[in-house]
Parts: sequence; structure tokens; C-alpha cells
Amino acid sequence: MGLRARFLSAVAGWFALVTVALAAPPLMLRERLPDPLATHWGVSGGPDGSMPFAAFLLFEVGVWAVVAGVPLVSVLVRPGQLRRRSARMGLGALLGGSGLFFLGLQAVTLSANLDAPVWWRAAPLGWGALVAILGLVAGGWLGALAARPGPDDGPEATAGVRRLSLGADQRAVWVSSVRNVPLAALGGSLLAAGTGYVVFALLGGEGILWSVAGTLAFVGLVGLIFSSVRVQVTEEGIVLFYGPLRLPRWHVPIRRVERAWSEERYPSGVGGWGIRGLPGSVTVMLRGGECLVLGYVSGGRLAISIDDAENGAALVNTLVARESTGPGAR
Repeated sequence: MGLRARFLSAVAGWFALVTVALAAPPLMLRERLPDPLATHWGVSGGPDGSMPFAAFLLFEVGVWAVVAGVPLVSVLVRPGQLRRRSARMGLGALLGGSGLFFLGLQAVTLSANLDAPVWWRAAPLGWGALVAILGLVAGGWLGALAARPGPDDGPEATAGVRRLSLGADQRAVWVSSVRNVPLAALGGSLLAAGTGYVVFALLGGEGILWSVAGTLAFVGLVGLIFSSVRVQVTEEGIVLFYGPLRLPRWHVPIRRVERAWSEERYPSGVGGWGIRGLPGSVTVMLRGGECLVLGYVSGGRLAISIDDAENGAALVNTLVARESTGPGAR
């Protein structure tokens, strides 16, 4: 069995397993659940929204089928993308993360509704909501890890090494930046909302407000910081500056780079927006399209969605060549 057949078999098996796991527990516990069920909880932790049992079941299974089905159809239509490790890992992260997220969300919902006489008497949600978030993170990581083995026929296999024509005494600097405006707006909004909940909590609000405030503020701050990136290439290496304050920073010394190139990458191929992947194969995805890709001496990869990536890669290759022929050549 070839790589494509094995991969599709594993994906189909995971899709079927999650589908059964989403449908079976509610049906098995049907007599111990109210109808309708509590499906939404307010900032106080108590239920404030409901959904009929049948609608809840169809919604859970239906959303999962759409989230998993769209990328599966894409793979079937364009099977050649499975030859790229980044595409396989992106699909694995998407299916693994979303699958465990939906299972965790359903587990929390069923647990809160179990043996409740009516939906508004369901148990408070509290910190149980973190189960779904942890499932999303752990599932994405495990899915990408499971999809990593196999050949990698990405563009780097055929990409030429382009360099700039610089004299021995000439110096050059390349700088480019990109910003994801919707992500910045969302991060700023969540941070503002979290700050507002802190004020309510200080004014004597319920204890649950502190956990809501902390979660919103943390997620908003992370989203705001990683909504923009500025890349600078100099003789000292490649530096990534995140956020409006250009903090934190990620420095990659030139001696760690074997070569660089430009290629097209999109969120659907790397598992979504943000910092995606595993140590050794990371993509900073803020917008689809042109990316600067660094190939490490160790075999790892770092890709950054950035404008003018071709010229940035050319300067990196020039500096790598200088490093390899200089006094401290590796």
C-alpha cells in the first residue's frame, strides 16, 4: 500500500471513529439527559441557552463532518499535495485538533447536563471548558506528528539557490513585515473585554469573573502579539520581531541555515493561521501566499509568510555563502 492509500485510510478511520464517538454517547445517555439540553453558559458559569436533543446531536456531527470533509475532498481532488510533508502535517493537525476539540466539548456538555431535571438546572461549566481547548492543542500536535513520516517532495527539492551580487566589502540589509488585521482586531477586542471583566470583578462581581477575565485577556494578548511579524536579515542572522512592540524576538544565526528559498504556502496546507507545526518544522502563517523558507543545516524548516520573500531568500543565501567561506567557516 502506497503513502497516499495509507494516509487516506488512516484519515478515513479517524473520521469514522470521531463520528461514532460523537453520536454514540448522547444516544446511550438519552434517558439521563434533559430535552432540551443546556448548550451555552454565561459569564457567571450558569447555563443560559439550550438546544433540543436531536438538534444538538445533528449539529455536533454535522459541523464535524464539514470541518473534516472539506479538507478530505481537497485531498481527493488534488492527491499530489500529500507528497508534501507540510501539507500532510497541516491536514493531520486540523483533523486531530478539531476531532478532540469536538469530543472534549461534547464531554463537557453531556457531563453538565447528566441527570439534570431541566436544562436550566445543568451544572455550571467552570474550568471544564478547558478540556476542549486542551483537546484542540493536544490533538493538533499529535495529528501533525502522526502525519510527518514519509517523503517530502516540497518546492525545496527543485528550488534554485539565488544569491545577490555583493562585493566582499559591501553590506546589505533586508526588512519586510506583514500584519493580519482581523487577528489584531480580534486580539485587541478580547484583551479589552478581559480588562472590562477585571473591572467588574474588582467592583464585587462573582468569582467566576476572574477566570473569564484571565482567559480573555491572555488569549487577546497572545492574538495581538502574534498578529504581526517583522523580519530582518543581516550578517548577524535572521530576526523575527512579533507584535506592535516588536517583542518577543526570534533570532536564527546564519550558521544554522543551509539555504533559503521562496514558495507559496496557505493556511489550509499548514493547519491554519498563526504559528503552526512542530519544533524543526514551523510555519508563521499570517496570510496565504509568498513565504520565506529557511532550510536549517540540521534538516529543519522555518517558513514565514512575508512580502518580497524572494529577495530575502537571495540575501540569506549570499550571507550563507560568505559564512561558509569565511574565517569561521563551518
